[in-house]
Amino acid sequence: MAKRGNSIIKGIEISDLIAILNRAYADEWLAYYQYFIEAKVVKGIMKDAAIVELTQHAADELRHATMISDRIIQLGGTPLTHPKAWFEHTNCGYDEPKDFDVVSILNDAIKGEQCAISTYSKIVEMTKDKDIVTYDIVSSILADEVEHEEDLQALHDDIFDFIADLKKSMSL
Repeated sequence: MAKRGNSIIKGIEISDLIAILNRAYADEWLAYYQYFIEAKVVKGIMKDAAIVELTQHAADELRHATMISDRIIQLGGTPLTHPKAWFEHTNCGYDEPKDFDVVSILNDAIKGEQCAISTYSKIVEMTKDKDIVTYDIVSSILADEVEHEEDLQALHDDIFDFIADLKKSMSL
């Protein structure tokens, strides 16, 4: 544990911060797996575009998990060491894909990103002016989650626009 590095933290109990970060860590692993498996099972219109987005987002979630685990270790904690613990500590949960249709998959992914945005917004507020290192890490992750939601929503909207245009052209 970095003694001097932890001395810059003011107004937050380090043990509480580690617990909050472990919850985010659990979320990242579950999001990683959700995107990974959704990219494998997705079916339907524009599935290739969805696969590209889901695969990229899975890689980002794994990178986020690494960033958070590194910070937990810097703070003197231990990242959750068993996947079962992810389900016990998650903020956002895990939505098992049951309907593999691209729209259903995108809806679940958008819901997950919205939860992540809420989670990281709270951590940003909590660490602002109290722990600049965690604040910077979490702010970076938050920016990625906002971008993910936008990417997924745009693809979702593109699918509906395509279907509407197709229906329109068929009625002519």
